[in-house]
Amino acid sequence: MFVNLITGQEYSLTKENPSLEKIFVGLGWDVSDDAQSVYDLDASAFLLDATGRVSAAPDFIYYNNLEHPSGAVVHTGDNRTGEGEGDDEAITVDLAAVPENIEKILFTVSIYEADERGQTFGQVKNAYIRFYDEEEGELFRFDLGEDFSNETAVVFGELYKKDGEWKFNALGQGYQGGLVSLSLRYGVFKKK
Repeated sequence: MFVNLITGQEYSLTKENPSLEKIFVGLGWDVSDDAQSVYDLDASAFLLDATGRVSAAPDFIYYNNLEHPSGAVVHTGDNRTGEGEGDDEAITVDLAAVPENIEKILFTVSIYEADERGQTFGQVKNAYIRFYDEEEGELFRFDLGEDFSNETAVVFGELYKKDGEWKFNALGQGYQGGLVSLSLRYGVFKKK
């Protein structure tokens, strides 16, 4: 059964779909018609341990690191223009292969070179994240309806395991500083 989530709402993936093993995470967006330049948005996944940070660089999945060593999380590739219908970028998650030390998987979208280009999410519209399964079809969708006029990165939500169940929490949190600020926040880069 398809569900449309709102900010702060949770969805229990495996309670609703006990046989679920591999999920597809589609992320999409459009750029406003009045945008002055081409926007390159990038989907990323941060695999977080109990500290709420990545324990090593391979736990950060993005356009330069498309696959986790476990094979549990795979980014299907960078779409530099976002043109066309449907998902702009996608990430697959094999729930059974997620390492035991990973407690959450954070899904984010950031604008490439946003500061240099003077770009923000204020020019991005129709942004969403959706989870789907090959057999069940689309399970849920979270439309980012907020206006992030000053932000250059957005955490769409987190997938986490609690009491043996996989759940998703729709966060919709915006950040300035793009992918670099998220990487610092979640431990990919260390502050100098």
